[in-house]
Amino acid sequence: MPNLTSLVVPAWQVQGYLNECLDSILRQRSVEGVEVVAVDDASTDHTGEVIDERAAADPRIVAVHLDSNVGPGAARNAGLDRATGEYVWFVDGDDRIAPGALAAVEARLLEEKPDVLLIGVARERWNRKVSRAVTPKKARTGVDALTAAPPPLGGLVVRRQFLIDAGIRFETEWYEDLAFGYAVLAATDNVATLEPPCYIRRLDRAGSLRGRSKRHVEAVRQWDRSLSLSVVEQADPKTRRKVLNRAVGELLDIMENGSRLPAKARRAMFTEISQLLRKHETRTSPRPGGVGGLRLKLLASDSFSAYRLLRGGRDAVGGVAGKARGASGKARTTLRKANLLRYYKQQLRLPVDENLAVYGAYWFRGYACNPAAIYEKAKELAPQVRGVWVVKPGAREVPEGVPVVHPGTKEYYRTIARAKYMINNATFPPDVVKRPDQIQVQTHHGTPLKTMGLDQPRFPASLGNFNPERMRLNLAKWDFSITANRHTTLLWDRQFPIKGETLETGYPRNDRLALAGPADRAAARAELGLGEDEQVVLYAPTHREWHSVFTPPLDADELAEALGPNVRVLLRGHYFYDSIGFPPRHPRVLDVSSFPSVETLAIASDAMITDFSSVMFDYAVLDRPLVIFAPDWEVYKAVRGVSFDLEADHPGTFARTFDELVEAFRTGAIDDDAARQARGRFRERFCSLEDGHAAERVVRRVFLGEPLV
Repeated sequence: MPNLTSLVVPAWQVQGYLNECLDSILRQRSVEGVEVVAVDDASTDHTGEVIDERAAADPRIVAVHLDSNVGPGAARNAGLDRATGEYVWFVDGDDRIAPGALAAVEARLLEEKPDVLLIGVARERWNRKVSRAVTPKKARTGVDALTAAPPPLGGLVVRRQFLIDAGIRFETEWYEDLAFGYAVLAATDNVATLEPPCYIRRLDRAGSLRGRSKRHVEAVRQWDRSLSLSVVEQADPKTRRKVLNRAVGELLDIMENGSRLPAKARRAMFTEISQLLRKHETRTSPRPGGVGGLRLKLLASDSFSAYRLLRGGRDAVGGVAGKARGASGKARTTLRKANLLRYYKQQLRLPVDENLAVYGAYWFRGYACNPAAIYEKAKELAPQVRGVWVVKPGAREVPEGVPVVHPGTKEYYRTIARAKYMINNATFPPDVVKRPDQIQVQTHHGTPLKTMGLDQPRFPASLGNFNPERMRLNLAKWDFSITANRHTTLLWDRQFPIKGETLETGYPRNDRLALAGPADRAAARAELGLGEDEQVVLYAPTHREWHSVFTPPLDADELAEALGPNVRVLLRGHYFYDSIGFPPRHPRVLDVSSFPSVETLAIASDAMITDFSSVMFDYAVLDRPLVIFAPDWEVYKAVRGVSFDLEADHPGTFARTFDELVEAFRTGAIDDDAARQARGRFRERFCSLEDGHAAERVVRRVFLGEPLV
């Protein structure tokens, strides 16, 4: 039996969103069967791979790959040509449908049998807040449809044969959904409605196709097509005026939106809108009076300067108010801070030093992680670039010879103002200005198991000091974002979306682990005072938001006693607790929470126990026994949310109780065939890029400008 509904999913550079989109469709109940036509519009990221993997696992998905990038309109046409359902529903690859929506839509289709079903559409902003549902309480058709707001494309479910008979296709320019929606509603009066929001449209995401671009002028041509429809041409003068005024109003809003159209492109778009107005103003009722009529008069005469003067009064008032608020804020600062900020502003006016790089790690806690590995490799491959570290006074020891500046000093402000390169595994303070000539590299500091970034508001108990506005400002500054594997790339494309470039290189800090040999193990043990014959177990639990102090779920003293006299336990507390561990009493437990290098600890150990810490992904590079001890797995999933099922896809051994943990060590199950196979699958998924050359790949791309290969 043929499917009732085909959902056409055009996808271009949406690797981080596509699984969520497809899940929203395929996890729903269908009344008479559903088909998903996923069209890869020649994406250069992992989008095509995601489609193929999902199609191989689910026969309801039809994978279509285009040879070249043709844009969403042509991609939808390609999907439409492959669709077989009685109805088609166009769902963009970065949007999704609401739970229960498919059954509700199909029930209404079977009941009404319309040419077009209008459904409610909700809007999800960049911060994941869903609001402002567009509800089709009345079905407008014919010319009446053009006097209302353009219908969101996701809010249209259309009978496929109707589209074929009417010859309606998508145009290839931007705003193709506008022309398509109006053409559909103008061609039929057989329209039904379904008011609840069934489609969730993601707006203003970083990296979206319709960001700031001069291509927004193409909206003029799409409105020209809509105004040229026969139902408009044959309408009475008053109705023609209403439709034309709506078109002009929509286009001027686009032109004046600085987040859409660059300032340099506004004059040209104004001229095109002027030409559109003159072309379609024949046989319309007279222009209105007042300011609205004057605006149309200036537009018709292509008087851009006069139009700007007319619009300028309101903007000037807003500018004065903004300056007043800024002056008030400065008045409240201390004299010392005001002097430092003045100095910082002076430095920002000086040229960027092309051979200066500034580094930071863990909110300036010390010299560590990916930035440290990049710093060392840059000294070798780009010796002309001088590196300076920002480190808080009293932080962990910095290696001898590494230049340091302290936050809040003149040296600090001079460095961050003048450095060409800014490398950090966390964030620079929000008041740090990102100059156009500067390059900011976000290295991150772990492969994510837990939900992070802009997905985190879905788990309110984990938010704490989470500030989405500040995060968005930070994201706008990142030119490069480093990921360790495809899993991370797909997640962070949605959780930390940037307009810059993702470097899927592996983690620079793991180069040391990938290259470690017997001599490195011996040196690490000697540094820690460990015997060669000891079995060393590293225990590194993660932070838990619901604990205000370091409270490991495993008693390290009890563990050492249970594992026997030849076992030494290294206890590594999370850095959120200022490197303070849980003071051990057992002689074979060593608190290494303040030890500067977790890589040294990993190399020195024979096995590791952790829970939800990202250190598991790093330790897996060593291909040694890895044990997950997670008595509170359900709690963690509920509070933080997770990106995959760690219990099912663990890296060797998964234990929930102390007795299970000890038994796994005593029987050798931590490294038996089953554990090694699980570890192998885990390494293939998360460690395939860890070959000892990640830092080199980053330095060559960022400092030397070489392509990533």
